[in-house]
Amino acid sequence: MRFGVLGPLILEDGQEYPLPSAPKTRQLLALLLLHRNTTVPLEQCLEEIWGPDSPRSAVQSLHTRVLHIRQAFACVPPVGSRRRAKELLATQHRGYRLNVGPESLDLHACDAYVSRAQKAQAARDDRQIRSSLRSALALWRGPVLSDVSTGTYLQSHIVGLEEYRLNLLERCLEAELRLGLHHELLPQLGQLVAEHPTNENFHAQYMIALHRSGRSAQALDIHRSLHDSLSRELGIAPSPKLGELQTAILNSDHILDAPPADRHGLSLDLCAADTGKGDEFS
Repeated sequence: MRFGVLGPLILEDGQEYPLPSAPKTRQLLALLLLHRNTTVPLEQCLEEIWGPDSPRSAVQSLHTRVLHIRQAFACVPPVGSRRRAKELLATQHRGYRLNVGPESLDLHACDAYVSRAQKAQAARDDRQIRSSLRSALALWRGPVLSDVSTGTYLQSHIVGLEEYRLNLLERCLEAELRLGLHHELLPQLGQLVAEHPTNENFHAQYMIALHRSGRSAQALDIHRSLHDSLSRELGIAPSPKLGELQTAILNSDHILDAPPADRHGLSLDLCAADTGKGDEFS
């Protein structure tokens, strides 16, 4: 049995099983999933669903929603009974705890792929980095909990998970640039800079891919566009690293050339703040 939060909220075991349709019940289940294997205090559940001023009836309503979640669990064959459902969603002292194993949540699977990528990073194996991170990113089925109402606590988790996804994507793209896949990356990078007009890493990666594809003039246009977006929206200029990248493109610096096959394992991190010039560009 596996839950999915990296997209619409789902419960599946070879097939998808229905979850309660009531918005507040789904909201409670999502909160418990994102705090899996820890006790979520009753007060936190109430504030997430009703805000800081919950009605008097909120506690009883919360108990009813827990019952509905357990009833949904009991209909899934691996659970199969209300007793087992009550063990899965356990009542604690003034709170609730959802007990799920590491194989029971898509976010767990994502973290496992990321651990593989970290080991591959240590081994400077860009092909394995790419494979692991693409597998992790493929688990996203859309915006996190896209069909669930959110309060303060859930929204904080969702923002954090979106930042996590973007970080994984940046790292994956870096590995793919090191593997010489700049031509293949152009469509995706073009879409990413349109969706994230102030993200310097995506712009830098797009500039590199364009330059390596013989489109240096367009790469410089991307730098100008980033400059305009940062100035207009944030009142700042691109970082010095982006200025160095612009200069390297203007000078056709060989540091920007795609690494030869025997250097594909080297780690040249666009995001690193403490590297020298030779380590700035993938």
